Formats: sequence, structure tokens, C-alpha cells
Amino acid sequence: MWFITGASRGLGRAFTEAALAAGDRVVAAARNVEPLAELARQHPDTLVRLPLDVSDRAAVFEGVERAVAAFGRLDVVLNNAGGLLLGMVEEATEEQLRAHFDVNFFGAVWVAQAVVPHLRAQGSGHLLQVTSMGAGGGFASTGMYAAGKSALDSVSEALAMELAQFGVKVTILQMGGYDTGLFTVGTTATEPDPAYADLRAKLAEMWGDDAGPDPSTAAPVIMELVGLPEPPVRLIVGSTSYDIVLQLEQARTEQYRAWERLSRLAPG
Repeated sequence: MWFITGASRGLGRAFTEAALAAGDRVVAAARNVEPLAELARQHPDTLVRLPLDVSDRAAVFEGVERAVAAFGRLDVVLNNAGGLLLGMVEEATEEQLRAHFDVNFFGAVWVAQAVVPHLRAQGSGHLLQVTSMGAGGGFASTGMYAAGKSALDSVSEALAMELAQFGVKVTILQMGGYDTGLFTVGTTATEPDPAYADLRAKLAEMWGDDAGPDPSTAAPVIMELVGLPEPPVRLIVGSTSYDIVLQLEQARTEQYRAWERLSRLAPG
């Protein structure tokens, strides 16, 4: 049985459809589950729609209990709900930052805390944490998004170590760029400061208009992943993204090496 957050669109919707096509049962959670109405009619016995705001911790715990009651157990938990706060660090308001982390970081943590007792009791289960190929570092105008995903990345790695003794698997999905609507319906934008106009123009030129491949193209990766007896703790999802991440890691290593002398002046 799957429990998927952010299931009404984008990657969450694609993974929900793939799981159902494989004959699995799914509890699909989202703030607005109406987009899943037709899918629910097609799969009346294997799909349960669950209205849920993951930033509400009490609602998350109640929702997980309803999910377990619906199908009796949890096998795959896919922490996918999230959004994008787009803008320069200086521009972001306190309200925007707190709302962003409430969903992208704390929401995922609440889900993990709610499902772990069930997975431990079963002695099995696979928790998939959707982060980003950009979780390893910040980038102009998407720094807050990367920060939330980086925090979730670190917590998930710790969780993988903590749960291994109970037979529970954790995989961090470092997703590449897919046409999920993240930069449209999933975006909260800061109020642009004219001081960053030139940088914004350069970023727009760099990114272009390509929204990326359809989310459904990532689904076969996830379906194969959940079938592995010993899945990886960390997986980059996307061929282009794989190459980019390796290049970034190489550049970071070269930067460390360039300043090795200064680093080694301190004994710590």
C-alpha cells in the first residue's frame, strides 16, 4: 500500500497513476483532491483520496491513521508535497519563509514522524523523501527552496541510519527538473527588488522556456526502486540531472583542494 503526499499533480500524480497501474493500493493525499476525482472513479477499490495540509501536524497524524485503517498497512510512503519560493534571499518576507518551510521541510518531517511507528511495528516499509538535485547547494533566486530540500536531505539521511535496525528503508529522491507546474501553480514569488534586475535577466536567459520532461517519465524509476530488496539511500532521478550533480560535486571538490593549505592551518 502506498501513501503519497502532493498526489493531485506533478510527480505525485504520476507516481499515483503508476502504482495503481501496477495493481497497488494508494492513499493519495493533497490539499485539493478534486483533480483526482476521475482517477478515483477508475479505481474505486484501490484509490482513497485524502484531503490533507501537511503543514498541520495534527492533521498529518490523523490522516496517516486513516490511511492505515483504509488498507491495513503501509508499504511505500512517498513524501512529495512541496512548493517553490522564488526570489532573492533579501526579498523574502518572514511570512513567506515560514510558510515555505512549513510545507517543504516540516510537512515532510510530520509525515515521517507519523508513519515511522507503523513501519517499525511492521518491521518493513520504504520511505521515499523527495528532495532535489539542487539540495547540495544554493543557487540565486532558488536559495530558499534549496535550503528546505537540503534540510530534508540531511534529516532523511539520519532517518535512514535510525530505521535500518528495524528493517525500514529510506531513499532520498534527488529529483531533476520535470514539468510539474512547480514554477507556475506551485510557486510563491517575492516582490522583485530592482537592484537584482540584471541578475534576474541573466537567470531567465540561462533557464530558457523548457519546462522539462513529463513527470510520468520518472515513474518507471520509482517503480523499479521500490522493488529492490536493498534500495539506495540516495538516488538522483534524471539522466541530465545526474551529469549536472556530478559536475557540481567535482567543482566543489576542486574548490576544497584549491584552499587545502588554508584549511589545514587549523588543527580541528
